[in-house]
Amino acid sequence: MPKAADPSQVLREVFGYPAFRGPQAEIVEHVIGGGSALVLMPTGGGKSLCYQMPALCRPGTAVVVSPLIALMQDQVEALRQAGVRAAALHSALDPQEVAATWRTLASGGLDLLYVSPERLLAGDLLERLAEGEIALFAIDEAHCVSQWGHDFRPEYIQLGVLAERFPAVPRLALTATADPRTREEIRTRLKLAEGRVFLTSFDRPNIRYLLRDKDEPKTQLLRFLEDHRGEAGIVYARSRSRVDRLAADLRAAGFDAVAYHAGLESGVRSAALDRFRRESGVVVVATIAFGMGIDKPDVRFVAHVDLPKSLEAYYQETGRAGRDGLPALAWMVHGPGDVPQLRRFIDDSEAPAGQKQIEHGKLDALIAFTEAPGCRRQVLLAHFGEQLAEPCGNCDGCLEPRARSDVSVPAQKLLSAVWRTGQRFGAAHLVDVLLGADTERIRSLGHGQLSVYGIGGELDREQWRALIRQLTALGLLVPVPEGRGGLQWGPEEEVRAVLRGERTLELPLPPPRRERRRSGSRGGATGQGAAMAAEWGEADPQVVAALKAWRTDQARQQAVPPYVVFHDRTLLELASRRPGSLAELAEVGGIGAAKLERYGTALLAVLAGS
Repeated sequence: MPKAADPSQVLREVFGYPAFRGPQAEIVEHVIGGGSALVLMPTGGGKSLCYQMPALCRPGTAVVVSPLIALMQDQVEALRQAGVRAAALHSALDPQEVAATWRTLASGGLDLLYVSPERLLAGDLLERLAEGEIALFAIDEAHCVSQWGHDFRPEYIQLGVLAERFPAVPRLALTATADPRTREEIRTRLKLAEGRVFLTSFDRPNIRYLLRDKDEPKTQLLRFLEDHRGEAGIVYARSRSRVDRLAADLRAAGFDAVAYHAGLESGVRSAALDRFRRESGVVVVATIAFGMGIDKPDVRFVAHVDLPKSLEAYYQETGRAGRDGLPALAWMVHGPGDVPQLRRFIDDSEAPAGQKQIEHGKLDALIAFTEAPGCRRQVLLAHFGEQLAEPCGNCDGCLEPRARSDVSVPAQKLLSAVWRTGQRFGAAHLVDVLLGADTERIRSLGHGQLSVYGIGGELDREQWRALIRQLTALGLLVPVPEGRGGLQWGPEEEVRAVLRGERTLELPLPPPRRERRRSGSRGGATGQGAAMAAEWGEADPQVVAALKAWRTDQARQQAVPPYVVFHDRTLLELASRRPGSLAELAEVGGIGAAKLERYGTALLAVLAGS
């Protein structure tokens, strides 16, 4: 279409909108005038118009860098429907389509060209672009450039070359998820220090955040979905086997559900994505392989049956709900068994030490969100540097406030235990000390002689762990740098105010263990298996099978019945909690010091390999 001078006219005629929203008009005018910028706008806030509009008003072709083929296809199809000359270059195109796009580009017949960062920087594409006129460069999902971001992609770093090769062409970096540190790295790596920063609110007021303690994830999910039959939604789970199993369970319950993960054949994945994009009422059960760039506006809910890897990832994933601005739900079940597995993923990765430290910090921020005693939205927005003056009234923290109790004395005991053990041990060991556990580690370290040993009988193990998470969320405890889960005091003056009794702490804690057992048996589940599921969550059958095979082999070598090695209950707890260290193994029922010494290393190997 011919280039227009009036953005408002283009907005009305091409996109059918009567007016710009929020800062869109200011951003568009800035870029049309040749300015570069970093734009931070929530999902559904209209980021794409911020570069599509200047592309239709400036001479030349706008080049849009996008990380996913699905998003490129969605954008190109939508633009073509609007009469805009748009195309994409990606690996899913056949040679004839690629050749046609090259011809159209060379003739100046494209308003927008979508490419991946790899495609842009490979071959001679930059040279070909230099032969024509470029309207602007738009870098979508710009948080991928940052090692502080939740979805770092090394190829994005090279995009800084655009400022050197095309200094007169405006560059626009856009993202919905970037905390202050990530924003600064985006500006540095993409050489946008001289460009403007347009920062809108991260708040998605139409999304209701509902968090639940993990009890029986499948049952809880089915109960939640009963109120949302016929609605489109996404269910996120951590493992491929869990995705497959949940998708089958949903279909058996009458839901139109499909699975999506990287282990599926590419045609199956494409079909699932296509059905979700093109049909109504489809529920996708997926790992994080599904998501970034999903442009479907009528997703009514996003559900998590496992913790995501960071608060940025959670915000990005839940942001796929309610893009149309209508009410939507972000629902999640979480429990203490989620955290050790996420810690292990970080520690076992091949990332450098500095990156692991970053990831542990991000996990700590996520834990603080899940343990927030009040408004969830206030905690979520604060992570992105935004303050919400009043509680939102649209999250479980506001709608279902939990009873609080004075935990000042237990907090004093816990902070004292951290100090007296040397400010370097993790939650498992601290709780062992407070509960007076008789472990080899405590004996070897001499911690049984400390004044804090055995003084914590007023709380059970899960209540102590919840208190540790609460104090971490408040900043009174902080991770030891590169300490593999160790904890130390936060700001000393704040800690000592608690120790001196000058600050009272009223926080919500889970009920005592016996009450958790009673409440966990409700909701239609009965019998011993249901009680174990309520207590330990849903154990991955593949992990249970691997543990049972290992146990059978051990029993055969020793000529004893398998239950002599370990009871089924212990294997279920192992598969659910997935401990990643000997200290965490020691917390599992049925593993005493002798079995820990005899089987501990082998068990960790089985868990790590399954």
